[in-house]
Amino acid sequence: METPTVRWRRLLPRTPARWAAAVAVLAVLVGGGTWTAVADDGPPAVQREDRMLRPGGVEIDTSYFTAGGSGKRPAVLIGHGFGGSKNDVRAQAEKLAADGYAVLTWSARGFGKSGGAISLNDPEGEVKDVSGLIDWLAGRPEVELDKKGDPRVGLTGASYGGAVSLLAAGYDQRVDAIAPVITYWNLADALFPDGVFKKLWAGIFVTSGGGCEKFEKKLCEMYERVAVSGKPDAAATELLTERSPSAVADRIKVPSLLVQGQSDSLFPLGHADAMQKAISANGAPVSVDWISGGHDGGDSETARVEGRVGSWFDRYLKEETGTDTGPAFRVTRTGGIDSTDGAALKRGASSDTYPGLRSGGREIPLRATGGGGTPAGAGAGAATKSAGSAETFRNPAGAVPPAISAVPGVGGGLSQLSSLGVGLSLDFPGQFGRFESAPLATSVRVTGTPTVRVNVKEAAGQDAVLFGKVYDVSPDGRQQVLPSQLVAPYRITADQQGKPIELALPAVDHEFDAGHRMRLVFSATDLGYASPAEPATYTVTADGPLTVPTAPAVATAAATLPWWTWGLPAAALVIAAGLLITARRRTATPAPDPALTDVPLQITGLSKKYAKSVDRYAVRELSFRVEKGQVLGLLGPNGAGKTTTLRMLMGLITPDEGEIRVFGQAIRPGAPVLSRVGAFVEGAGFLPHLSGRANLDLYWQATGRPAEDAHIEEALEIAGLGDALARAVRTYSQGMRQRLAIAQAMLGMPDLLILDEPTNGLDPPQIREMRDVMIRYAAGGRTVIVSSHLLSEVEQSCTHLVVMDRGRLVQAGPVAEITGSGDMILVTVAETVSEPLAEKVASLPGIGSAVRTDDGRGLLVRLDGATASRLVADLVRLDVPVTGVGPHRRLEDAFLTLISGGAA
Repeated sequence: METPTVRWRRLLPRTPARWAAAVAVLAVLVGGGTWTAVADDGPPAVQREDRMLRPGGVEIDTSYFTAGGSGKRPAVLIGHGFGGSKNDVRAQAEKLAADGYAVLTWSARGFGKSGGAISLNDPEGEVKDVSGLIDWLAGRPEVELDKKGDPRVGLTGASYGGAVSLLAAGYDQRVDAIAPVITYWNLADALFPDGVFKKLWAGIFVTSGGGCEKFEKKLCEMYERVAVSGKPDAAATELLTERSPSAVADRIKVPSLLVQGQSDSLFPLGHADAMQKAISANGAPVSVDWISGGHDGGDSETARVEGRVGSWFDRYLKEETGTDTGPAFRVTRTGGIDSTDGAALKRGASSDTYPGLRSGGREIPLRATGGGGTPAGAGAGAATKSAGSAETFRNPAGAVPPAISAVPGVGGGLSQLSSLGVGLSLDFPGQFGRFESAPLATSVRVTGTPTVRVNVKEAAGQDAVLFGKVYDVSPDGRQQVLPSQLVAPYRITADQQGKPIELALPAVDHEFDAGHRMRLVFSATDLGYASPAEPATYTVTADGPLTVPTAPAVATAAATLPWWTWGLPAAALVIAAGLLITARRRTATPAPDPALTDVPLQITGLSKKYAKSVDRYAVRELSFRVEKGQVLGLLGPNGAGKTTTLRMLMGLITPDEGEIRVFGQAIRPGAPVLSRVGAFVEGAGFLPHLSGRANLDLYWQATGRPAEDAHIEEALEIAGLGDALARAVRTYSQGMRQRLAIAQAMLGMPDLLILDEPTNGLDPPQIREMRDVMIRYAAGGRTVIVSSHLLSEVEQSCTHLVVMDRGRLVQAGPVAEITGSGDMILVTVAETVSEPLAEKVASLPGIGSAVRTDDGRGLLVRLDGATASRLVADLVRLDVPVTGVGPHRRLEDAFLTLISGGAA
């Protein structure tokens, strides 16, 4: 079995602060692991069944998750986001199933393997499918029923899946609880807010769905019509509204947890506000949670959100009345940097009642500044104007260049920066007007939607399209920050112009520090929206103060103690104990070698004596070098020193002489560069009752490194485990366990991967799969070192070899160089070679013989007068899918010759 040291070594943190945190986590996990091993009531294995259903007349691809036990249980349906499939929610489904739910996931119409066209949650399409899936759940013997045909069921999902959760609750009275995440209340309002076309997000919507042809015909026609005109019409608005949860607002009467994103220019916070008002008016319990991230990116707080969704269902589906479902309102607040690890600091703020978007209004007087256009009635050089003065600015021909606020897919990152005081928005001179407050005497926390009364005029009497935003301006005026990078669009029609109207600015949660100013800006353009192509002149007059909501009932949680107040002492005790136990001799670490920065491995003069021996060596004066992209085979008979070499390479033991450098860094036990090394030695200690994915997730979490650094999907794709990831490890074959262990070693996509006997216990097909895994991994420019006794496999998978005997290097170099050349040619092909084909090749002129290789995907051809080029031409003529041709002498022959020579 792989030792804990080997499994942890290559994932070691790269900074002292993370080192201490990882040590503390390891100590906790060691205790937890011991408890798990002796407990007899661990979570049952999750079983998964895939099947195609036709709930609404269209084939729908589904997955059904359950865990052991014979008792009845509530059911949960989990929808996926737009452009995704059921596979996106597999991890959440597994967790809920392990917690005692029957969980059904599905790919919506037009996505994944499901049939049909995308109809944007049409009541007669996707919503009808959900009702059909509920019918199917009602027939499952393990699902709890409220009455015949009526299962106890909840729905959750993000974005597109969140909307269908709301719609299903409105159309199907069997739904008992919902937890929609970052979704819409009215899709027309999301894509055509205040009659302004949100062109970038609409375009992303269509392309992520696979193109216009993947949609229901009338939806495609509607999109193309609006995209060309740049202005939504009444038919388009009606079409999207009838497919929105708002259409059934009076029918949604179930407990609802509403999770909405602050970094979301697609479905902003106002959508959750509308949901809360409608559903609570129906008498149902409602909680609202504003997370840090959203459709623009940022922190989605997945673990916390899924935990809260689970608690919500425990309370309202399992009817566990003692379950804490959290506050009626919660918001994640971001601000400042953790000096220990550079991460953004986050704290929750909450209230026992939902404050809405306009609670605790505070009036902030404004004055025009003339910063973007020319104040009405003033010269171009006028600096300020009193309250009630006007700003005049222009919409340029073609509406270019546009101002920049949120950028779909990038804005989340920008919004995180905005919370840290970094401004990245852009307004062009002459295209905006601005009004500014005096420096704030005290800090002001804005939670909700600021509002302002203005008077707008367009010189030609046409519609005025404006974009409003409130900046946080530094005391010196040099830095302006747009909270969450959000902007609100407005279409001011001719009959609204010339009289005061109230405009709502974007809903945010943002603190304006004392000494800062609030800057209200109205721009004529914005990158994310369609503005009129005709040039126009707008005049905007502030008709009152800016009113900002402060939500006084929302209290920020007290800051927790920094981790180092308890982590460092605990880590120090663990480290001290380790030093006392191991009593390892510490030596000064040599300086990095800049010339070897790009060299994965260089070993120079390496020697290690056997314990308690003065003249017997396990490894002696070993030197070789490995370059990027190589798959290096480490060969040698038993006792050659291969394992000792690998243990020194991984920093587990210290050499007596010589050195090992990985990317120029000298290897010592605990060397930071070992975080770039992945290792697999004989086997991995997996928890058998957990699924493969759960084991990998737990392993990575224990390292303390960020989840995004794991590259888990990339590692799994290379390992090729497929659907087996959802099953308990105890059901795995030996080959599947080996591949899972390889995937674990590949987490973080280390630059150097070390595999010791990875094919032990595998049958021929599994060995071939393992070979493909190694080749695919190295194909990305990374390096693999593999130790194996299977010479035929090393020959086919490795590019280079190091042959050892009795601790010394016998030979090193490319495989072809070591095997040598001769009249034997190895032909590799893309398909299995049949025996008749081998016989046909053997009968070609100038060919002495042709024999299939052991795996059937190659031919060993002995030339008897023919040339290699003539052989290739003949193979092409026979339609043989040749992938490689080269000289061949069996590695086994070369190996035995080398070892024999070494013995002599």
